Amino acid sequence: MKVHFKIKRFNPEKDKKPYWGEYDVEADESDRVLDALQTVKWDIDGTLNFRRSCAHGICGSDAMRINGRNALACKLLIRDAVQGGKITIEPILGLPVIKDLIVDMEPFFAHYRTVMPFLINNTTPGERERLQSPEDRERYDDSTKCILCACCTTSCPSFWARGDYVGPAAIVQAHRFIFDSRDQGAAERLKVLGEPDGVWRCRTVFNCTDVCPRDIQVTRVIGEVKAALITGKID
Repeated sequence: MKVHFKIKRFNPEKDKKPYWGEYDVEADESDRVLDALQTVKWDIDGTLNFRRSCAHGICGSDAMRINGRNALACKLLIRDAVQGGKITIEPILGLPVIKDLIVDMEPFFAHYRTVMPFLINNTTPGERERLQSPEDRERYDDSTKCILCACCTTSCPSFWARGDYVGPAAIVQAHRFIFDSRDQGAAERLKVLGEPDGVWRCRTVFNCTDVCPRDIQVTRVIGEVKAALITGKID
């Protein structure tokens, strides 16, 4: 099938403002959007720029806005993306555009670092790893699936309105350690998330949950962090 791609282009070194590049690509309906983008770059216009790495939905590097909705180009099939023979692609919103579909991820990772996304435990671990029951592990299992693609954060209206908002992805990462029975840093993380640009900026829009390529229940996770702040209990 022939698919018409409309891709937002912008090179700050020579363009005064973004513009639309339009390309016709022969594709199979079972191809991924990433396959078609690579056809554009390799066979039609080598100046097109986008990120991709594993191409299997694990690295999260090819997050982009496809037909107005965040997704990983390597996971979305042509048949599920095409609308009237067309597919529109833009960079994810709320982060500075470096070139074409490539955005500056540093603000996103700066928020990620503020929640201390690592195990905090000052006790001696002993000769073996710190053990944990299957039930304790299950408590935070959902939030371990995050691949830091930024789909959730850059689909959030609160983040668009105020880039200082820590964002859904950072809250998910904090949740993963706050509810880990082996961790001792919950109070520190909750203090960060209780700040004005922390978890209370969430307006429960559910965009984050809708676009997560790992099917994490992001809004529920955020609600559990809010409950921990209100009650002072982690259970």
